[in-house]
Amino acid sequence: MNLRKLAAVSLVVSLPFMGVAQAQQKGFNKAKMDSLLSVMESKDKIMGTVAVYQDGKPVYNRAIGYATIADQGKDKATTATRYRVGSISKTFTATLILQLVDEKKLSLNTPLSTYFPQFENASTITIEHLLNHRSGLTSFTSVPTYGLYMTQPKTQEEMLSIMASLKPKAEPGTNYDYSNTNYVLLGYVVERVTKKPYAEVLQKKIVDKLKLKDTYYGGKIDKNKKEASSYAFVNSQWTASPETDMSIPHGAGAVVSTTKDLAIFIQGLLNGKLISQTSLEKMKTMKDAYGLGLQKYSFNNHVGYGHGGIIDGFQSMIKYFPEQKLTMATTFNGLGMSANNAHIGIQSIMFNLPYQIPTYETPKNLSLDLSKYEGTFVSQQFPLKVTMFKEGDKLMSQAQGQSAFNLEPRSAQTFVFDPANIEIEFKANEAGVYDQFTLKQGAGKYIFTKE
Repeated sequence: MNLRKLAAVSLVVSLPFMGVAQAQQKGFNKAKMDSLLSVMESKDKIMGTVAVYQDGKPVYNRAIGYATIADQGKDKATTATRYRVGSISKTFTATLILQLVDEKKLSLNTPLSTYFPQFENASTITIEHLLNHRSGLTSFTSVPTYGLYMTQPKTQEEMLSIMASLKPKAEPGTNYDYSNTNYVLLGYVVERVTKKPYAEVLQKKIVDKLKLKDTYYGGKIDKNKKEASSYAFVNSQWTASPETDMSIPHGAGAVVSTTKDLAIFIQGLLNGKLISQTSLEKMKTMKDAYGLGLQKYSFNNHVGYGHGGIIDGFQSMIKYFPEQKLTMATTFNGLGMSANNAHIGIQSIMFNLPYQIPTYETPKNLSLDLSKYEGTFVSQQFPLKVTMFKEGDKLMSQAQGQSAFNLEPRSAQTFVFDPANIEIEFKANEAGVYDQFTLKQGAGKYIFTKE
């Protein structure tokens, strides 16, 4: 387990209410959004593209950072740069499935056994269970062995064998449990029903209908196709992330796109251009905060629909707020901070809410004896030992068997690692040595003491 991978992206954010009329009267503050993205870029907090649409028209689209970083040079990102969008692919797949339902070629009650009887509980798992993550099937990406093959090509038969070998976590229909297995299977169902490759069906039934220019089933990243690679900001530099082979995520995460295409897609979907009104309402009906390939968001008491996506070092998000006819689309290929915190800033400006642009500066006049924080720490709540050590003028943290990363001080007691939204609060003993700390991440809180 990697501390950096503990990050849980918060998808529902609320801020104090401000009326829609007030926000709309002010108009979109392009200068403020530019200021936010500029400081994020200068402080190595984000690389990627941000777009805002109002009434179906673009009011903002800007790229920052680099699409690729290599020994032979760096390629600046542009608004035409294409990014892997991870689990936003699930919304595309759910749309294809519901189109087949509208065409009477499939039913939400069709059992999984119709296509893949080798799965346990296949006769009682329905297409709807797969769509709303209530199948009980274990996500193949949650199993430790996933990391051993994620960069290697896999055939459909090999993936089916891997997924079918995993013991279910629950009986069908009983619990919500987000599982990439569900949407890989749904992608395969699209192919079985249409007798065509997923990529071809995606092109015909969504891309062509909405006249998208830069959306397709991805392959090996090719910068000559304006495709971005992904990075993590570790130890003060951008480091290339592993590249998942796209034969693996299939309908769960293999789509490549741009902010422009993503905005057009979510607006077209929510405005009834791709599926029937009946199917759209089912898609928007939430059970445990998840519909049929859609999630519901609240921001400043405004309600939106969309989906987020993470794959390798990429993080993307689309949200459409129907009442305000506002759309946000982001495609990040490098993060040195929490994506959720970035989205709070972007949406605050989008809705013209009071928002102070962070400086991301380390507190000045903070003189610390980093040797007082050093040591190996253990927790009854966390399975790995964590070592704190100084490297020059930096405090480093390293979980057992994992890479070390730099903790940034916010005070004498508080340090952060923004990419994973981690905050560490130290507690000193009577001698002034820090022999205990609390690691906070999202709703999680883990207490460590020095060995």
